[in-house]
Amino acid sequence: MDLVKEIQRLKKEKNAVILAHYYQVPEIQDIADYVGDSLGLSQKAAETDADIIVFAGVHFMAETAKILNPGKTVVLPDLDAGCSLADSCPPDEFEKFTKAHPDHIVITYVNCSAEIKALTDIVCTSSNALKIVNSIPKDQPIIFAPDRNLGQYIINETGREMLLWDGSCIVHEAFSMEKLLDLHKKYPDYKIIAHPESETHILNTATYIGSTSGMIDYVRQHQDEKFIVATEAGILHKMKEEMPNTELVPAPAKEDNTCACSECHFMKMNTFQKLHDCLLNESPQVDVDEAIRERALLPIQRMLDLSK
Repeated sequence: MDLVKEIQRLKKEKNAVILAHYYQVPEIQDIADYVGDSLGLSQKAAETDADIIVFAGVHFMAETAKILNPGKTVVLPDLDAGCSLADSCPPDEFEKFTKAHPDHIVITYVNCSAEIKALTDIVCTSSNALKIVNSIPKDQPIIFAPDRNLGQYIINETGREMLLWDGSCIVHEAFSMEKLLDLHKKYPDYKIIAHPESETHILNTATYIGSTSGMIDYVRQHQDEKFIVATEAGILHKMKEEMPNTELVPAPAKEDNTCACSECHFMKMNTFQKLHDCLLNESPQVDVDEAIRERALLPIQRMLDLSK
């Protein structure tokens, strides 16, 4: 079976759209209708007129699409494609944390469960986090969750004091400072660009810090330069596709693996075959309890309104 042709046929027949994150395998990125970061994917999910949304990403992303589109079918190629950052913020514990600080406004990074979003005042992504924090009055105390590294980056950039939840992403904490410095000695004319979920000591080495889409834009604007890229290695596919003559090297992970770079196990659980199967069978579907969905929709909508 020609999976490419079959996916395209099913997509047309079922009025489906395929949304994929930059960290997906190249085959999935190539067939997707839209490839983007969390903000772009949320915006596309909010405006689509498709009947079925095939979300090639991780669970919280598909949940966000369902929150925005309760009447549409949302499918995820592998229901077990989770997120270590989302898992680091259990709803029961987070609710106790917020109730202990009732005067604080709650800003959560989109990389969290629907239950956490339902406990939130406004959602943000790495693309718009600085803008959203800066939109809050300076005398208003803030809780920021779940990513402590992104939170610390925002504190450093804005000068705002924020109460941080102690969560993190195993992929972005996997970069080895020692290996990165060794790599930079090997490639001294390469600039380091990094995602703000990385630890502070990694960010301190970077020429540019930004979201996945921000990193791609930065490389697009500086195609004559060379880069060491400190985020999940899946981003290199789009960078190489758009900037084929720009030299790129993935930042090294602490652990030795086949690509000697940092890969998200959860993102890579979605395969091309699973993408086909979930479109064919319209399952596994992602559903959100209606009471939670209604509460979670408000902070997502506030983010989308602020991001226009």
